[in-house]
Amino acid sequence: MPASPSTARAINDRLALRLLQQEGPLTAGQLKQLTGLSRPTVADLVERLTAAGLIAVVGEAGEQRRGPNARLYGIVADLAHLAALDVRTEGVSVVVTDLLGAVLAEASVPIGGEAGTGSAVEQAVTLVERTAKEAGADRLHTVGIGAPGLIDPATGELRDSSGLPEWHRRLVAALDDRLAARVLVENETNLAALAEQRAGSARDRDTFVLLWLGHGIGAAVVLDGTLRRGASGGTGEIGFLPVPGTAGLPSATACDGGFHSLAGAAAIVELAGRYGVVAPPSPHEPQAAALVRAAVGGAADHFLDALADRVAIGAASVIAVLDPGCVVLAGEIGQAGGETLAARVQGRLTRMSPLPTEVRASSLGGGAVLRGALLMAREGAQDELFGR
Repeated sequence: MPASPSTARAINDRLALRLLQQEGPLTAGQLKQLTGLSRPTVADLVERLTAAGLIAVVGEAGEQRRGPNARLYGIVADLAHLAALDVRTEGVSVVVTDLLGAVLAEASVPIGGEAGTGSAVEQAVTLVERTAKEAGADRLHTVGIGAPGLIDPATGELRDSSGLPEWHRRLVAALDDRLAARVLVENETNLAALAEQRAGSARDRDTFVLLWLGHGIGAAVVLDGTLRRGASGGTGEIGFLPVPGTAGLPSATACDGGFHSLAGAAAIVELAGRYGVVAPPSPHEPQAAALVRAAVGGAADHFLDALADRVAIGAASVIAVLDPGCVVLAGEIGQAGGETLAARVQGRLTRMSPLPTEVRASSLGGGAVLRGALLMAREGAQDELFGR
């Protein structure tokens, strides 16, 4: 059945808004060309979207020609304000933006392990409120949160996970109560993969695995352009992966004995000590990452070779099951190793696996989780606002 006139208008409006999201400001002529709609239809939708306060004239096309230049239409940036949070075991970082993602204010606060649950939650919520005020936002429309741990696929909430602070789970409810904003939460590794897919090392791949090497070990799986979370939200929990070279096997409550004990931060610190690699402590990254960075800068080949051997063991297991064709090394340790570590891991995988796999270093570094949280908040807000 043909669409009704109102349905057709809604479809056309949504198509135009999606193009403005992806391409930025466009003229009516460009909208006509990209949508394939007639000139009168485009003129009508521009008038409707302008009257609804969703788009506005933001400038003129730069082409010089006879008569007035064509007006450029863009999404109204201050239609809503967004916040993105990167929640770690040791602190929180937040950025507040307009609807198009332009950064208006950003801040972070350390939260020590000695802080009680209530105090930690209050510090984090206060940080968000203060940063929003600094950005000139009367209220936040959507808040995107990236945090370690499993997300319940049924509720979208953080599951109770051993080894993670209680305040992580309490923070979501506290932000919901205090801000009256839409709060979205996602695993940090999944958000890093989203950011690398949209704006980082995996922009040309619709299937890849992101291997997170930081305080902990994790992976995110993107197949055919879609992030895969699994039946219980646990896709990518490769810290629990049984691998050779460990003293035992992991359990349902602890990943000691799994891949984590081979390539986690503590294991890398121990490995560096074995090879005599040293680095001054840094307040901005785990000691393991500082050691890897020092090794890359100091050409500590034997240590880097041993580290690549360990990383390749876990990566090879994932590749044998998923055949992603591409692995991105992310997290603080992946960032510190950069192209040097990625090339070493790829060399080992070439010898270990018959499946051709390219290994790439993250191009977004430590900002990948925050960037992914912002993308999630932005898309969530735009979908709600444009779907009315």
